[in-house]
Amino acid sequence: MTTLLYRGHQYQQINATEGKPAVQLVYRRNVYQARQSDAHRTPVQLTYRGVRYTR
Repeated sequence: MTTLLYRGHQYQQINATEGKPAVQLVYRRNVYQARQSDAHRTPVQLTYRGVRYTR
């Protein structure tokens, strides 16, 4: 195990991260842009203290 140092105190790390599988994040430009454009088209009805707003 690795000995860590925090504010002058040494300690052992309890939770191990070695067993978790690595996840690779992927940026999909077309999917992101399509979701952004869909979000702008859909009007949202909001109510604040009894007053309705459309966003």
